Amino acid sequence: MAGNRVVVYKGPGEVAVESIDYPKLELPDDVVNGLGIKKAAPHAVVLKLVTTNICGSDQHMVRGRTTAPIGQTLGHEITGEVVEVGDDVLFVKEGDICSVPFNIACGRCRMCNEGKTGICLNVNPARAGAAYGYVDMGGWLGGQAEYVMVPFADFNLLKFPDRDAALEKILDLTMLSDIFPTGYHGAYTAGVTTGSTVYVAGAGPVGLAAAYSAQLLGASVVIVGDMNADRLAQARSFGCETVDLSTGAGLADMIAELVGEPEVDAAVDAVGFEARGHGAGAAEAPATVLNDAMTVARAGAGIGIPGLYVTGDPGAVDDNAKVGQIGVRLGLGWAKSHVLATGQCPVKQYNRQLMNMILADRAHIAKAVNAVTIGLDDAPQGYREFDAGAAKKYVIDPHGMVKS
Repeated sequence: MAGNRVVVYKGPGEVAVESIDYPKLELPDDVVNGLGIKKAAPHAVVLKLVTTNICGSDQHMVRGRTTAPIGQTLGHEITGEVVEVGDDVLFVKEGDICSVPFNIACGRCRMCNEGKTGICLNVNPARAGAAYGYVDMGGWLGGQAEYVMVPFADFNLLKFPDRDAALEKILDLTMLSDIFPTGYHGAYTAGVTTGSTVYVAGAGPVGLAAAYSAQLLGASVVIVGDMNADRLAQARSFGCETVDLSTGAGLADMIAELVGEPEVDAAVDAVGFEARGHGAGAAEAPATVLNDAMTVARAGAGIGIPGLYVTGDPGAVDDNAKVGQIGVRLGLGWAKSHVLATGQCPVKQYNRQLMNMILADRAHIAKAVNAVTIGLDDAPQGYREFDAGAAKKYVIDPHGMVKS
């Protein structure tokens, strides 16, 4: 049997590509022992990775800002070709190319039946919800690899209807595993609709995906805020307005210059718990973006929060922040009757519709996020460049299947 290679966290600022065993159709020990279920997984498949992406959520671990242990395998943005099928898999066949939602779901529990696949009850004994290659998410192996096992395959996999068409648009379709649905979820739960004015905090890939999604939803003006000039330029490349938060100017004043009033109809936090204050060289202040959003969102507005917040951050600025307790002005949001939407995006709520937009040539998300392809052995360099602020979305191509 073939081996497997995967990207592994080696300590703050360091990843490596290491050899591990080829995947088996078995559930992780954490899940089996914690939930008392069978280890054999005839409902699973093995995928040969076509593409797998580096995510900002991975960077939180690699920076040492989570409780991830040394040796944690990485990668939850997975698109692959089915190469092995369990006996109980009925509707997925060898050779199918599929997108894998980053949230692992059983398809059987109350949450899955309600469409809340980001908080499945049967895939992680530590808490509701699981993901591939992520700390405290059930012990599932990461997908920045050559091969990966996907459980409950009939439920989790999104099969692309035509192999050749999928490979032609694979750089767009690879975004369906996470950042396109996540960005869309942020805009959608914020209430973005026809004619909305929208503020998106953060011009990383998720922020750019949220901004692009706001445009798909009909926003009249999308304003993206960041302190990285290259990333702001990327936002402008597909028609967004931008505000440079490194200037120290007031956010509300900058928004007023763009839309004629110091508020917007909807706001999206695509930054999360490593947020910084405004101004060049500003220190970390984890509540900044949420407080900004409540300040500039009009009364009655929605605030989508796809940005990650954690319950364990050993590198936090204070003891409260180390357990996810930050200084949010909840009274302000309460007084303005804001609706806040938090948590993992339930990818399956959006991925099929967004796939259809891509295949119909109506969505070009890879261009919006500036997708670039690298090899599996280039992953450590990709992590370094991404962490340094590159305005790129790194797509790993382990088997050379992406056309140049």
